[in-house]
Amino acid sequence: MWSGAHLIGMDGADAEQLRSVLDVAADASFDPDALRGRAVANLFFEDSTRTRVSFSLAAQRLGARVVDWTSAGSSVSKGESLLDTFLTIESMGFDAVVVRHRESGAARLLTEHARCAVINAGDGTHQHPTQALADALALGEALGRDRGWDFSGVTVAIVGDCVSSRVARSNVASLTALGARVILVGPAPMVPDTLGEALGCEVAHDLDAVLPEVDAAMMLRIQLERGAGRLLPGGFDYAGAFGLSRQRAAGMKDGAVVMHPGPMNRGVEIEGVVADGSRSIVLAQVEAGVRVRMAVLDEAIRRSV
Repeated sequence: MWSGAHLIGMDGADAEQLRSVLDVAADASFDPDALRGRAVANLFFEDSTRTRVSFSLAAQRLGARVVDWTSAGSSVSKGESLLDTFLTIESMGFDAVVVRHRESGAARLLTEHARCAVINAGDGTHQHPTQALADALALGEALGRDRGWDFSGVTVAIVGDCVSSRVARSNVASLTALGARVILVGPAPMVPDTLGEALGCEVAHDLDAVLPEVDAAMMLRIQLERGAGRLLPGGFDYAGAFGLSRQRAAGMKDGAVVMHPGPMNRGVEIEGVVADGSRSIVLAQVEAGVRVRMAVLDEAIRRSV
């Protein structure tokens, strides 16, 4: 998980490293001056609400100075490259740079040239490690697995446009490292068997067959900005086949929870009443994201010293 001071992805996630971050985030007894005198830059080349705001808030709660940079209105419009933008920002004296970019591998590229800590806030369809940590934190707390973070016997269905999803890839790696059984569910073009083989998890194409056995259903939106809409035939009733309706949610087993990393498209992958219902831990995932990012920023900057 950690590569020196950098957090790039969940590939080959180490269970002990995961549990260490989750323990710190769950305890939430952070020193408000832990990063006093430090500076964090958020470099977001893609739009974001939850991730960008939570990283900013996390850094501020630890006492760091924060600069939120977006590509709109920057020298990117004049042709400046990702690497030149990063090196320019880093040279101003930042201790950590949080980066989100549309190209897979962007964050790893920066680590090859970085002197400061680099944290991946989402790169293309590749990885989103802090979202996976936030999801594990929220899920563990909801299911009472927050003592030791042992997810053995827990089954999680990740439902929807998995082939486009960096969240799915990161969650498969982190959840399986913690002992969970993960099933990717969706139409075959969005959940090809080869994806399950590559990630080391199960694949299913019938939500109704899978849903009664899961402890958590994590719903994903269709990523139209990545061309995912072209994967399905015209007129395909996605909500009817793979949307989590109130009827489907009612058939989940007692204690099972509903998750969504956001943003949600209500009425497509999830019905509003389910997103807001008693099974939903969607807002708990958002809250967990702040604590996880506090833990990650603190650890990353400590490692970079």
